[in-house]
Amino acid sequence: MSIVIGILTFVLILLSLFIVLVVLAQKSKDGGVGAALGGGATEAAFGAETGNVLSRATINASIAFFILSFALYLGHIYQRKQAATTGGTLPTITVPAATPAPATPAPTAPKAP
Repeated sequence: MSIVIGILTFVLILLSLFIVLVVLAQKSKDGGVGAALGGGATEAAFGAETGNVLSRATINASIAFFILSFALYLGHIYQRKQAATTGGTLPTITVPAATPAPATPAPTAPKAP
């Protein structure tokens, strides 16, 4: 499940960048940032109906963004619930109690005569 969430997160990042670029490429009504960043150049490259195409692309990309965000939200909830029911951590291993070493006196150094 985490692989799917990773892939969907990557797609969400790409979709976010696409939305930013499409919005910046649109020509605003008062000639704001869209005109400064090439809003008129998109009309020259793609024709007079570019505004409709970019508007439609923005709408479709934002719908996909919200659906993908909601799917990721549900995926994280599912992953968290699965981790809670299965323990979510590594299994604990009990170690048997160590037996104490027998008490033997330490060897003493021989005394010199």
